[in-house]
Amino acid sequence: MKKIKYLFTYIFAHTFGRLAYDTTYYSGRYFEPYAIGWSWVVKSFFYQRILGKNKSVPWPVSPNIRIGNYKNINFDIGDLHIFQTHGSYFQASKAKINIGKGSWIAPNVGLITANHDIYNLDKHVEGKDINIGKNNWIGMNSIILPGVTLGDNTIVGAGSVVTKSFPEGYCIIAGNPAKVIKTINKKEVFN
Repeated sequence: MKKIKYLFTYIFAHTFGRLAYDTTYYSGRYFEPYAIGWSWVVKSFFYQRILGKNKSVPWPVSPNIRIGNYKNINFDIGDLHIFQTHGSYFQASKAKINIGKGSWIAPNVGLITANHDIYNLDKHVEGKDINIGKNNWIGMNSIILPGVTLGDNTIVGAGSVVTKSFPEGYCIIAGNPAKVIKTINKKEVFN
């Protein structure tokens, strides 16, 4: 029965998914036959193309994620898993969000490129890019604020608020505001 379900998913995704999404995103480990990427296409199709949630985004996105201006989000197409969690918010309307290859973003993470103007809450201040290096892990319920750069192999502890950059990478940061709680030995990292 499981193989029949996978076969139906694969056929549906190949038929309708190719009409709904840019097929450039159908590559990598998630899009081998019977891989999970095809089920993302089927699930996202209904919410994006029929109900209109994140309708302009050209790749499959969980209905529980909000994306502001997908054109300002840069990521490796093999890392489509970033957009399959719950509750995350990619606010890239005023600046870019750059996510390095091999990075993971947990549920309920906010990547905020622009804040409200403190003198007029109806306006946003100028946006600042967020740059996340390669092989990073952003823990659940974390917030990355405008202008933050995280170097390669940075782990952000759950519930952290990252207000400043850690461009050197190879560290674990946590807290509010986030600070380095441990460095990571470069020689022991598997890339």
